[in-house]
Formats: sequence, C-alpha cells, structure tokens
Amino acid sequence: MTRPAGNGFRGNKAALPSKPCAACGLPMTWRRRWARNWAEVKYCFEACRRRGAGHG
Repeated sequence: MTRPAGNGFRGNKAALPSKPCAACGLPMTWRRRWARNWAEVKYCFEACRRRGAGHG
C-alpha cells in the first residue's frame, strides 16, 4: 500500500529538521513537544541548558 506524498511526518525521521545544541554541539532532532517554539529551542537536555552556551 502506498501512502500519498505530503509534508507530514509519516515515520521518516530523516525528514525532520535538526540543529546543533548550543552547549554540547550534538544534533537535536525536532520533537513534537517543541513544535510551538522550535525557533527558540537551543539546548538538547536540561543539563545543557544549565551549563549554557560555549561550555561543551
């Protein structure tokens, strides 16, 4: 069964946006809970947020 093409997730994690963590530099992949504020997300984990940028 073929699914219609669209802009939705459809299980393809490679198609999700990603960006590096400001503290550790590891790539963060988009998460549903970050959907409303993806532009403001800077850190991958709470520990990185506490550490801050430039300390990775």
